[in-house]
Amino acid sequence: MEGEKAQCTNVIGNNREVPKERIIKFKPPLYRQRYQFVKDIVDQHEPKKVADLGCGDTSLIRLLKVYPCIEELVGVDIDEDKLRWRGDQLSPFMGDFLKPRDLDLTITLYHGSAVERDSRLLGFDLITCIELALFVANRYGYSVEFTGVGDPPAGAESVGFCTQIGIFRKNEERAAESRVSERHDEHVYKAVFTASYPSLQQERFLRLVLVNEVSRQVESLRLKHLRRLREGEGLLGIQPPENDSNFPSFGPAFTDVEKARIENSPKPFVAGRKFFVPLRRLVAYPKLHRICPNEDVMRSLVDDCISLSSDGSAVVVDLHDHYDYLFEI
Repeated sequence: MEGEKAQCTNVIGNNREVPKERIIKFKPPLYRQRYQFVKDIVDQHEPKKVADLGCGDTSLIRLLKVYPCIEELVGVDIDEDKLRWRGDQLSPFMGDFLKPRDLDLTITLYHGSAVERDSRLLGFDLITCIELALFVANRYGYSVEFTGVGDPPAGAESVGFCTQIGIFRKNEERAAESRVSERHDEHVYKAVFTASYPSLQQERFLRLVLVNEVSRQVESLRLKHLRRLREGEGLLGIQPPENDSNFPSFGPAFTDVEKARIENSPKPFVAGRKFFVPLRRLVAYPKLHRICPNEDVMRSLVDDCISLSSDGSAVVVDLHDHYDYLFEI
């Protein structure tokens, strides 16, 4: 984040030069440096509730909504028309439904002023005020650290940063006192937009993701089993691997802990023309273990959509299907 000097020469009339004007350009641009500063704070502290006072075109909110730690985002601005116009860009897209977040996320835009008090902002972990000056340190029990972005050019260090930043942190010893005096019924702001994002905390989306991943994993294991059968018959001339934990279907290789968890779980098996994958095996795989590590919960969520064994302990599919013969699997 450095400032660079550039010289601009103008010629007017009969080739008479106007004194050269010095222009300082920042790379990356200052607005990006300001946003990055806030993103760095989010990375460091992982706040759950974040508000942006004077959110303008909601650029910062759009950058922050991808953070998995954030569960509530609020923007406040005095331009109601801009908030309504920009609100549509904060609605969930198709990809948000296909790959839900782990945690819920609600985004709300309020029409109001940063200088007005609204109790709906009480208890927020991080409040940003970009390009606004607030005097809160002494009066409200905060400590403050001053820094900034936009380094001055060499030789002009005394002028300081182009954008000054104050980081206010609540003093713990005075936090309880201020909470006692705070009113929780002051609703000054007018809500003009609200959006809730799908997440794995919502059962319908958890069920959808779980059914899709179970089906994908079972199909992967079934195809591996068929390949091993052929390899064992010498049709491919390749020695089959001993354990599928060394050969994940997709994504990065398993860690030692993940391999041990898989190897210690019941293996898939064949009975007649059916292929069985124990639920205990499925919950051992990393992605399914993250989504749903409990075998009983998995059973209750998938039993309406996926065929289970009579005792409910395993997923059951046909060992062969039409496509196996088409593609000679």
